[in-house]
Amino acid sequence: MSERDAAKRHYIDLSHVVRHGMVTYPGLPGPEICDHMTREDSHEKYAPGTEFHIGRITMVANTGTYLDAPFHRFSQGQDLAELDVSRLVDVPGLCLDVTGEKEPGVGLEQLAGLEVTGRAVLIRTGWDVHWGTESYGAPGHPFLSGEGVRWLAERQPSVVGIDSVNIDDMADATRPAHTALLAAGIPVVEHMTGLDRLPAQGFRFHAAPVAVSGMGTFPVRAYALVDADNR
Repeated sequence: MSERDAAKRHYIDLSHVVRHGMVTYPGLPGPEICDHMTREDSHEKYAPGTEFHIGRITMVANTGTYLDAPFHRFSQGQDLAELDVSRLVDVPGLCLDVTGEKEPGVGLEQLAGLEVTGRAVLIRTGWDVHWGTESYGAPGHPFLSGEGVRWLAERQPSVVGIDSVNIDDMADATRPAHTALLAAGIPVVEHMTGLDRLPAQGFRFHAAPVAVSGMGTFPVRAYALVDADNR
């Protein structure tokens, strides 16, 4: 891309900030953020006037805005290090606004007719307004219905994201959305935010995780580059 073309785009952050002790998902511990080496301690190692900080974070993988790879659900599925990054970087995006729907399940009624193949399909529910409160993990949160996820899995979007606490109904222990999407090799991004700032189309989506072998979930810095004509 030329500098002129790049100047025609603007950046929108779609990720929550990770903070010490915060709750992402009900029942999971929050991250512990501390110093491994303080700036004061570094004075013993470097020349006068030169100092560094090395931080330490202990957390479960499901922290903040994160991506699920197939290994999260299936023991033989691709882990984070095996993912095809082209599914997650500079992907044409589609944002589906379902904030006005009465039912929490997003299904065929909302999805039918959309061109989703090869795209990042981001589902805007508005549930991110509850982030950081007890209501965020309460029953009645928006999710992708069984018929909706089957329709999506058949059409092979590049990645599917949602700004809710779970892409599945937390009351359904079979987890049909995770099961169908990850079985089809489609990564899932959960706990997104800022989708209200996106147009329906005309943006490129980015959400690459760290390439960790043997893990199926990790936080991402999800963001979009929006074409100037869609601001």
